[in-house]
Amino acid sequence: MTRIGGAGTSGMVDWNLAVATAIRFVRPGPDVSRDEARAVVAELRRHAKAAEEHVRAFTRMIPEGQEPEDTPVLVVDRAGWVRANVAGFREILKPLLEKMQERRGNSAGGAVLGAVGGKVTGVELGMLLSFLASRVLGQYETFAPASRDLPASETGGGRLLLVAPNIVQVERELGVDPHDFRLWVCLHEETHRTQFTAVPWLRDHLEGEIQSFLDQTEVDPMTVLERLREAAQSLTGNRPEGEDDEGGRSLVELVQTPAQREILGRLTAVMSLLEGHADYVMDGVGPQVVPSVNEIREKFQQRRAKGASRLDQALRKLLGLDAKLRQYRDGERFVRAVVDEVGMDGFNRVWTSPNTLPTKAEIAKPADWIARVHRKADS
Repeated sequence: MTRIGGAGTSGMVDWNLAVATAIRFVRPGPDVSRDEARAVVAELRRHAKAAEEHVRAFTRMIPEGQEPEDTPVLVVDRAGWVRANVAGFREILKPLLEKMQERRGNSAGGAVLGAVGGKVTGVELGMLLSFLASRVLGQYETFAPASRDLPASETGGGRLLLVAPNIVQVERELGVDPHDFRLWVCLHEETHRTQFTAVPWLRDHLEGEIQSFLDQTEVDPMTVLERLREAAQSLTGNRPEGEDDEGGRSLVELVQTPAQREILGRLTAVMSLLEGHADYVMDGVGPQVVPSVNEIREKFQQRRAKGASRLDQALRKLLGLDAKLRQYRDGERFVRAVVDEVGMDGFNRVWTSPNTLPTKAEIAKPADWIARVHRKADS
């Protein structure tokens, strides 16, 4: 097993145990032969390359003749997704965990957490990752550190993951054309890759917002452990007797201060923009290159909206995934409204600087963004 850098068994989280736990409990993938698996991987790589050309032509985010920074496209299994995400979590959460480590000895729950140790926290995190690892089709990892097994961009982060077994599983569940579905997924994920490679300041801006949020977090370590335990209990069915599965609290409820709520509002707006833009591009390109795009979209939307089970619904609420579903819908409506009004080049002003990103209120009222960015600039 690949170790996630340095002293993985020290501190607040045993990261290597998180990886081991997730891989141990993740659901088995769909039944495919070795030859079928090779064919799927090869096709996803071809589709990723084709999607890059389609997305660039449709979005016009990259000027002709300009070549942005290259980031790797990796086709992974569920274990590979787990390892990549643990490495990313460890990187972005490092400042917060160091702060929590300092507070552990001084807090009322410090002695308890010291006894429980990072191993239990690693197990709890691993259980959550085992749940998510069978559901993610693809992901652009913005803050991914490079490793021997999982390369990233040379400037400190960025890689596109396509989770082959999950793509195969969903295409079978939906009963859609597998070749069309694979290209459709690649179009969405490639849009995210293009967003970050074509807009160099976006990664640093997001990282700065996240670190500002974490800097203001004064969370008792036991509170975080409690949230992780609630999520793991939902997953394993071991919630206390009489406690409603749907009564779990979201991890987002750790937000405490007005400044944090303000930062979270900005982050929500950016994520709505990015997800909605990817959906808009996926549907915009789709009719020309994915013959069955309408069938795929309808079936996938139904699946996305209802979730697989009551357990899924409880965990989605706890992990804040319901908010992500709203981001897809709200963001896509924003992008569509702006493009309809001012065209694709007019919409692309959104990528000019952090000041031209939409606010949370503007996501809901695209005309306000147009008035602020276009009419003010053009007056």
